[in-house]
Amino acid sequence: MPAFCRLRLYPRNLSGSCQRREPAITKSHRRSTEPRIVVVGGGVIGLSIGWRLAQAGRVVDLFERDRTGHGASWAAAGMLAAGLEAEPGEQALYALNRASQRLWPDFAAELEDWAAMPVFLRREGTLMLALTRDDVARLKFNFEFQRSLGIDLEWLSGTQARQREPHLSPHLAAAIFSPGDHQVENRALVQALGRAFTKAGGTLHEGMKVDAIEIANGRLVGVRLAQHVHAADIVVLAAGAWSSEIGGILPELRPPVRPVKGQMVALRMEPESPLIRHVVWAAKAYIAPRTDGRLVIGATVEERGFNAAMTAGGVLALLEGAWRAIPGIEDLPIDEMWSGFRPGSRDDAPILGPTKLEGLLYATGHYRNGILLTPITARAISHYILSGEIEDAIRPFALDRFKVRTEA
Repeated sequence: MPAFCRLRLYPRNLSGSCQRREPAITKSHRRSTEPRIVVVGGGVIGLSIGWRLAQAGRVVDLFERDRTGHGASWAAAGMLAAGLEAEPGEQALYALNRASQRLWPDFAAELEDWAAMPVFLRREGTLMLALTRDDVARLKFNFEFQRSLGIDLEWLSGTQARQREPHLSPHLAAAIFSPGDHQVENRALVQALGRAFTKAGGTLHEGMKVDAIEIANGRLVGVRLAQHVHAADIVVLAAGAWSSEIGGILPELRPPVRPVKGQMVALRMEPESPLIRHVVWAAKAYIAPRTDGRLVIGATVEERGFNAAMTAGGVLALLEGAWRAIPGIEDLPIDEMWSGFRPGSRDDAPILGPTKLEGLLYATGHYRNGILLTPITARAISHYILSGEIEDAIRPFALDRFKVRTEA
């Protein structure tokens, strides 16, 4: 076992993430003719794209308005649930989710080697519950639809589900077990990506808000910050829920991304005797056990703009939903409460790839699937920048799909 896997991780501590650690490729070794690349946004999407480009020897500057990784990436639950997330009418999104899910084991292993720290990819599988007889019909519909897509699922009676997780409600009616849906510790993930990015030679600029894309004579020339313009030949807009706030973009090219608020709660278990081992989805909450003993409960879905306030109703709904699934949580202490902003697009699918403004690319609008889609987004966007080729997997998610729908 690598030495770092034996270390206790304190996910909140990002100190040192912006320090370069003997980069494998330094800027002094790069050709001056290489395009200057700016990534706007320091969440998992921006960091992973920057890492891949820096690995390839490109000059990459990443600008983050706040602290790296402390937006939606920090607030997430880290679920990798391509199977149980699949819904009718979203077959193209399912294909993208599934393709990215397959990349996760190798992606996690490579990232851990680069960052010399674990990201805690856990592969116990996920349970989706029907807590009442009335819920069974809905669960059965999901089961049959998802099985029609070739997803490996197992139907469980309430008794069979409790054999896997004895602390589930004794009134449980049925459950689906998805062995291929997993989780990763998202806060460790952002820390690891920050380390890997700088180790590869990328430059992080924290607390530096990009106000606008700078355009001169119809051409992209950089990004405008408060006091100056940072020159760039290529800009990747990966600012999550803030992507539509960036100025300088023509209205027809502005990404239709909005903030979708989510409140979350974490309880504290004993790491040596956790209440549950699997990720559990109930009707009104999902519950994800962490290796360090935290039990993450999420998440509300609220159209409240950038209002980050925690509310009594939101917290009550989460705790009640989790309690109905796992009554034993009532004895656990509250460890933390927080909120975040998912980047939701008009159809709640990501916006990926180049735009009609040469040099401007989008990697935003991932909504609930930012963590899940990190590997394939990083691969596809970096591949386009390096080769000029668009991967087939991201073609359905170009910005111009919204224009087509409007004209139709």
